[in-house]
Amino acid sequence: MSRDLELAAREIELRRSGFTIVAGIDEAGRGPLAGPVVAACTVLTALLPIRGIDDSKRLTPKRRADLALEIRRHAAACGIGVAEPAEIDALNIYRATQLAMRRALEAAGLRPEIVLVDAMPLPGLGLPVESIVGGDGRCTAIAAASILAKEHRDALLRELDALDPRYGFARHKGYGTPEHLAALRRYGPSPYHRRSFAPVAAALGGP
Repeated sequence: MSRDLELAAREIELRRSGFTIVAGIDEAGRGPLAGPVVAACTVLTALLPIRGIDDSKRLTPKRRADLALEIRRHAAACGIGVAEPAEIDALNIYRATQLAMRRALEAAGLRPEIVLVDAMPLPGLGLPVESIVGGDGRCTAIAAASILAKEHRDALLRELDALDPRYGFARHKGYGTPEHLAALRRYGPSPYHRRSFAPVAAALGGP
């Protein structure tokens, strides 16, 4: 079985069961110390003319960027949802991720018949939700969402780097690399940091 067919297997099953509007949702940026968590929602057409969609982590940056353009061009609908660092600090990262996912679904502007989510429950939508562990590597719609979420978040972190180049956001995308941790110790947190995360709290003089 080809990789494309392997990822499409669940959606093929759902379409054979009568579902015609299937959405996939995934996020990028749960682990970083800075920047928002970003979710994307994609609703793919039954005959999406795109080959090579996969988990964003398995793709080169160029291939991921090319696929993001193709997904946006050919998807029936797609949307982006963002939860900012202040919301992450207020809600915790888990609930902020769910908030970003709900915003992504709303931004897609097309109500699906079922939602496939990467490894998270998403209650309160009023429609069927299937949480698939490792979904970005097992389901085309979720993999497509992972690509859009990653591309959007990386672009946001490049913008933050231009606003404040001290931390190297464009290089590490807010993750806790040695370079980033050294900058935190030297400069303290920026407005873009998640103050509830332990390394940032430590830089603020917390426990």
